[in-house]
Amino acid sequence: MAKQLDTRIYTMPTNKEKFDLLAKKNEETLVGGGQKRIDAQHNKGKLTARERIQLLLDEGTFEEIGKFVMHRCNDFGLDKEYYLGDGVVTGYGTVNGRLIYVFSQDFTVFGGSLSETHAEKIVKIMDLAMKNGAPVIGLNDSGGARIQEGVVSLGGYADIFYRNTMASGVVPQISAIMGPCAGGAVYSPAITDFVLMVENTSYMFVTGPNVVKTVTQEEVSAEDLGGASTHSTKSGVTHFACANEVECIDHIKKLLGYMPQNCEENAPIHPYEATKEEVVEALNDIVPDNPNQPYDMRDVVDLIVDSESFLEVHKNYAENIVVGFARLAGRSIGIVGNQPSALAGVLDIDSSKKGARFVRFCDCFNVPLLVLEDVPGFLPGTDQEWNGIIANGAKLLYAFSEATVPRVTVITRKAYGGAYDVMNSKHIGADMNFAWPNAEIAVMGAKGASEIIFKREIAQSEDPEAKLQEKIDEYTSKFANPYRAAHRGYVDEVILPQDTRIKLIKAFKMLENKVDTLPRKKHGNIPL
Repeated sequence: MAKQLDTRIYTMPTNKEKFDLLAKKNEETLVGGGQKRIDAQHNKGKLTARERIQLLLDEGTFEEIGKFVMHRCNDFGLDKEYYLGDGVVTGYGTVNGRLIYVFSQDFTVFGGSLSETHAEKIVKIMDLAMKNGAPVIGLNDSGGARIQEGVVSLGGYADIFYRNTMASGVVPQISAIMGPCAGGAVYSPAITDFVLMVENTSYMFVTGPNVVKTVTQEEVSAEDLGGASTHSTKSGVTHFACANEVECIDHIKKLLGYMPQNCEENAPIHPYEATKEEVVEALNDIVPDNPNQPYDMRDVVDLIVDSESFLEVHKNYAENIVVGFARLAGRSIGIVGNQPSALAGVLDIDSSKKGARFVRFCDCFNVPLLVLEDVPGFLPGTDQEWNGIIANGAKLLYAFSEATVPRVTVITRKAYGGAYDVMNSKHIGADMNFAWPNAEIAVMGAKGASEIIFKREIAQSEDPEAKLQEKIDEYTSKFANPYRAAHRGYVDEVILPQDTRIKLIKAFKMLENKVDTLPRKKHGNIPL
């Protein structure tokens, strides 16, 4: 039998119909997993992926990439469920007029889980960031790898980890944890330069509370195991614990203001005019007459740097060392300072790691370093020795020695023993070293030194206590001052505290064109 002729006429859609289809798809991308899931996100006190981007970027500057991407998995019912964008919003825009690349995971779509195409979108903007020399901001809110995709999703994570590593030291990378971050997902933020978390709504851990209970019998909540407070105080994994998402995004904007776009550039310079306030007499009264009495090194920082410019990093972790960014005469600097009000400012395992990490970031991105030194030594004890104070203390030593940015040290009081060497001494490449008149630069404190040097003489004395005090006074007058070091050239100048700010402004201005190179090598082997 002959086939019947098909008389139906195919009507080509008009341009208006095509435009309407595009508008419909664009609207579809804006609702992610649907209004019900958006409401659930808001009820948890969390913003949506797009709301976060709107807060972060300058108004009207966001350009989305890959908004119509969909997953490619047909297993376990996923062939019946598709969402445009596949659980992550990616693109670029500006923050305070500077180009930024951003990805924001959408928890309303499959719990923000990472699929093959989800990972490809993130990889694409990371590659663009590397090619164009601009920072990458990751807004993480994901349940982890998409289980239905198996090894493909794991491969996606590895692709991201590799880009994180290749981009390290080339462009700044900042990770904000705004929801769950578990399993392999935690390693990408850990490789980036700064990690921010939101209290009560975000957490990070390799294995969750249920696995911990099964393996170790420990009962612990998600918040105690890997919440913002835990990681900002105990582990040091996160640099900033923020009260809410708005504060978190505001911190990201502030951070970006202190760093350049990439390793080839310098940080933005703010307008600055010199005033009579360069001489700060209040600095003369900061350090107590009693060398064993504490004071807050943050007070010194606040009086030296431009008004209200200090942004402390890792504030609640290893509090015996203070690190952060500030501006001096409008220029961005990184500050590392011993903190006499916490453990007398000694160096220990955690403070050494904290300081080393910060120093290396500043060196990566051409941020000059100011070191404020008041250190009585390294913390003694079996806990420190058994947990590797030697290797960990060496990290800080290595970081300073390797740094080629302008480096200036001010010794405000104690500089004892090996810690004197480690805290950016002249011997490991510091460019300028100043000391206040009350500085004590010696192998150890006067009492300990006298007990060793004059042990026999004190023991044979009729009044050992009086003899010890006599020897302490003798040692103090001979060694516990900055002048022996200044005679040797280890200190460039002994200055009045009130003149510190003006001396530093001049020193960093003098050093702004510094060029230093490391020996030719593939890379060093830092004592990890």
